[in-house]
Amino acid sequence: MEDIQSTCKQHIFNTYGRLPVVFIRGKGCTLWDENGKEYLDFLAGIAVCNLGHSHPEVTRVLCEQAATLIHVSNLFYTVPQVRLAAELTRLSFADKVFFSNSGAEANEAAIKLARKHSKDHHGEGRFHIITMKDSFHGRTLATLSATGQEKVHKGFEPLVPGFTFVDFNSTAAVEAAITQQTCAVMVEPIQGEGGLNFPHPNYLADLKALCRRHDLLLIFDEVQVGMGRTGTLFAHEQEGVTPDIMTLAKALGNGLPIGAMLATDEVAGAFVPGTHATTFGGTPFVTSAAEKVLELISSPSFLERVRRTGKYFVEGLRELQNRHPALIKEVRGRGLMVGLELTVPGQKLVEKCLEKGAIINCTHDTVLRFVPPLIVEEKEIDCLIRILDEVLKEAAT
Repeated sequence: MEDIQSTCKQHIFNTYGRLPVVFIRGKGCTLWDENGKEYLDFLAGIAVCNLGHSHPEVTRVLCEQAATLIHVSNLFYTVPQVRLAAELTRLSFADKVFFSNSGAEANEAAIKLARKHSKDHHGEGRFHIITMKDSFHGRTLATLSATGQEKVHKGFEPLVPGFTFVDFNSTAAVEAAITQQTCAVMVEPIQGEGGLNFPHPNYLADLKALCRRHDLLLIFDEVQVGMGRTGTLFAHEQEGVTPDIMTLAKALGNGLPIGAMLATDEVAGAFVPGTHATTFGGTPFVTSAAEKVLELISSPSFLERVRRTGKYFVEGLRELQNRHPALIKEVRGRGLMVGLELTVPGQKLVEKCLEKGAIINCTHDTVLRFVPPLIVEEKEIDCLIRILDEVLKEAAT
């Protein structure tokens, strides 16, 4: 086989710290490289392949749709797009959906909608959005400006104005940051790229109440935590709070590029023909797949299984923590969004796991992130924990 790695370096922008593996096939929670080596996948394309690789029902729908209709543009109606939007609204707080190609685009749309809604209702000068430190909302110029991580900003200054960063889990910090220019608060119900930070009890509810007192919109970025990842279809369901705007992407297409911004009728009304658009957002090809993904993931029995499997995984990691207290600071998780905070940098452990046939990830330098396909089985969890145990033993010597 052609030397893919050297050809990549020659022809593709050097924007990723790629690990030295070329994958050619996947099935369920397993990937195979070009040499036939088997890997247990606990990253799922970064919380994307929630139904695993090459899911037979999704594959069937894709093949049928590819032979029927792939694209006609949003100047016309298509059946899969409308059906998917209707189902998303049926299952959520929302009344309307805007489809995009990615989470960054969905968040870009949410930022634009919040500004436009505020201008329509309050006039000029009210466009600031409060976001959280250690947040991540995308890599477009507006969404990286909304992201509360300095490392994402470097080299792209001046940033888009109008964003203020405050501490996650502090409603007092949010309230202190509100000015006459503020129009919205944007938050991930659980911070993923920021180190798997979970909300304190009542944090999201208090944010909602604060937004209502100050007539601000509340935006939930569920790009990573939505679509069943935490054991409910949307993470905010477990907090008993609904936003005005929500963004989705990643697992919605199980690997196909799709994002979605959802909003209530009152807020969605700020967008009219000409205010926002996309060429490829919501094509019949991707929305047909997403419709099947949503059908499977939203099943109560499927979500119950995610909660049960997640609990089993966390319990196994806590046993691992008891064996390696000097290296493991904390285990935290909800459903199958699970983190292992270390007392040392984690990238070397990621590389050692890869050598032993397990794919994991490190975020925020010291947090091992586990976001496996939601179909993962207990025996696969046991296998990963054995590999982690070996790697941690080696790290301790």
